[in-house]
Amino acid sequence: MLAEARDIAGSLGLKRLRGSPLALVESIKSGLPLASLERLAATVAPGDPRFVHRFIPRATLTRRKSQAEPRLTVDEGNRVAALAKVWDFAMEIYRDEEKARAFLHRPHMLLDGQKPIDVAVETGVGADLVVNLLGSAAYGGAA
Repeated sequence: MLAEARDIAGSLGLKRLRGSPLALVESIKSGLPLASLERLAATVAPGDPRFVHRFIPRATLTRRKSQAEPRLTVDEGNRVAALAKVWDFAMEIYRDEEKARAFLHRPHMLLDGQKPIDVAVETGVGADLVVNLLGSAAYGGAA
């Protein structure tokens, strides 16, 4: 569990976690830096400058960027961390960024034709569904 929390923290550009996976929880509760979302968006959807707006509306993002230390809300941070978990697991399975992105951005029949990325960014439960789908691929299922 600690290794998973460290992987998620790494994908979010956070300093190495010390001691407990609860450090990631505390980071989310205190407000992840906006840069965490920007870093993850650049990795998961590098050609889509609007991807961050799936988490924060444009006007809100503009307003937050004017703050000295822009932070995500707990809800936004939870969704960003959930996507980081999906990304990390996709990388563990595919071991290639392009293949991981291709999986996430291609409609999937087990998600009623929706793209895994769309399901994963909506809710934590959606992100868990995508992780489970990736897990079935790792163990011989269809992904």
